[in-house]
Amino acid sequence: MNGHAMLAIYLFELNRFRRTLMTGLIVPVITTALYFIVFGSAIGSRMTEIDGIPYGAYIVPGLIMLSMFTESIFNASFGIYMPKYSGTIYELLSAPVSAIETVIAYVGAAATKSMTIGLVIFGTAHLFVDVPVAHPVAMIAFMALIAVSFCLFGFILGIWAQSFEQLQVIPMLIVMPMTFLGGAFYSVHMLAEPWRTVTLFNPVVYLISGFRWTFFGRGDVAMGISMGFVSGMLAVCLAIIFWMFRTGYRLKK
Repeated sequence: MNGHAMLAIYLFELNRFRRTLMTGLIVPVITTALYFIVFGSAIGSRMTEIDGIPYGAYIVPGLIMLSMFTESIFNASFGIYMPKYSGTIYELLSAPVSAIETVIAYVGAAATKSMTIGLVIFGTAHLFVDVPVAHPVAMIAFMALIAVSFCLFGFILGIWAQSFEQLQVIPMLIVMPMTFLGGAFYSVHMLAEPWRTVTLFNPVVYLISGFRWTFFGRGDVAMGISMGFVSGMLAVCLAIIFWMFRTGYRLKK
């Protein structure tokens, strides 16, 4: 393993995050505060509890996941797209750095940024509500798994995209609506049939439910199913990236 090369790429990507540190941290804090004002105060005053959990605390896992999904995809996709856009991707491909080392460096940096944003939102939420964490180790582990999985997905998107507009299509038009419809701010069990069954076809439900379980010890679906889904997503993303590097898909053209 070329540790020096991986560290160089990793630190380069983190340095880009450091240059926009204030914006990168202030925006999630302000966004979280606005969500609590709109959902926590306006809706929470009418719907005080869900499954015995105060509504303000109940939406915290969903808020964290909402930000981490978009941040993970954006950071990872932008990180690999810029070398393609500027033409420096050929220097990377010709360097003594393997595909797995490249992925570890870029995805590792993007996941670090995403985890930082998630923890900042978690800290901000404590300014508004008391948020218990039933399984803190599982929470960090599940958060890391989600960050890595979506960063891998973002990495795929960055290779696939041929313009800045394409980088925004999937996060804004697909991932974000699926998150809002995936139980981020409500329980799937609150829905009437057939919408409850239809919602279970939304993959985001399993991610948010698993993360919420680490907080409150309960979720809309079994934790084992959530872990299986995340692991499956991780495996599929790795397989696609392996194929992209092996074939040179949109990397050498």
